[in-house]
Amino acid sequence: MINPIDGTSVYSHRAKEGRVTGARVLVVGLDPAEFQGWDPEPVQAAMARGQARFVDHDIEADWCLVALDENPEGAIVEALTREDYRCVVVGGGIRKHEPLLEFFEKVVNLVRQYAPDAAIAFNSSPEDCADAALRWLR
Repeated sequence: MINPIDGTSVYSHRAKEGRVTGARVLVVGLDPAEFQGWDPEPVQAAMARGQARFVDHDIEADWCLVALDENPEGAIVEALTREDYRCVVVGGGIRKHEPLLEFFEKVVNLVRQYAPDAAIAFNSSPEDCADAALRWLR
């Protein structure tokens, strides 16, 4: 659950002071730095572009990036209970990889249990997380 950009565990990218709409979003995804044998840099760069889109839309966004072998459910519960989220975006790395179907189901049910008032959205890439959230925040 590490921010690939600055190394923090659960990170927040906030819109400029005075421009925040009050909407707060949590993005839940797999930590690209935790996969062995491939370069996480392209995904991390796409995530940085995605974070900038939240700023463009004056939305506060926290990111919870998990490693599958480090109690991901606990990390997600911790993130979900830290703030009051209007929307939770579940990343494609969790959703699209068929061997992770059971984990995806767990994530959806954790959101329902710990953030029952939050909309659940799905992105198509790390760059469009804000667009996914906006479908439910408008």
